Amino acid sequence: MARNSKLQEDENIVVKKKGTRLFQDVLIWTLIPLLFTTMVLLIIAYVADVNVFDKAKEWTRALPFAEKVDDDENKGNIVIEERVVELQAEIQEKEAQLYKLQEDLAKSEDEKQSLLAEQTGLLAQIEALKMEKEDYHRDMKEIISTFEKMSAKSAAPVITSMSDAEAIQILSSLKPEVLAPILEKMSPKDAAKYTSLMTK
Repeated sequence: MARNSKLQEDENIVVKKKGTRLFQDVLIWTLIPLLFTTMVLLIIAYVADVNVFDKAKEWTRALPFAEKVDDDENKGNIVIEERVVELQAEIQEKEAQLYKLQEDLAKSEDEKQSLLAEQTGLLAQIEALKMEKEDYHRDMKEIISTFEKMSAKSAAPVITSMSDAEAIQILSSLKPEVLAPILEKMSPKDAAKYTSLMTK
């Protein structure tokens, strides 16, 4: 039995060697000469200044199914080129929009700066007017205080020589006990005028 298994193993080894040998024979007798021939033909084509790859393209174009592939490629190329043109036009349009937005932004920034400068000027004017108003009120208080200290005989001619607005402002600010004697020292016409103006 051991002898049969030994024989069987030997047969398997022989079969494997024959299979390997057959592959080596095919490789040696077909592939190597084919590769050698191809190399020689490429060298001859190179020396003869023939571009083998261009010739191969020409021969494949001559095949009926190759024309369809070329047409499909051409259609695909045309579609791609059209898409590229569309995208370039879109890019130019977007660039124009971007440029316009940048111009608008610059204009808005200029307007903002102008408005800020105007606001600063107006705030300065408001401050100046407030100070003038405070000075005016302070001066008015001093004037009223002066009229309260003056005699009615001296105050009446001064008030009648002032403008109506100034006179009314002073007279309206005086205390009643000071106002009555001043009005008494005025002519009846002036006293009536100022009394009428103060009631309005």
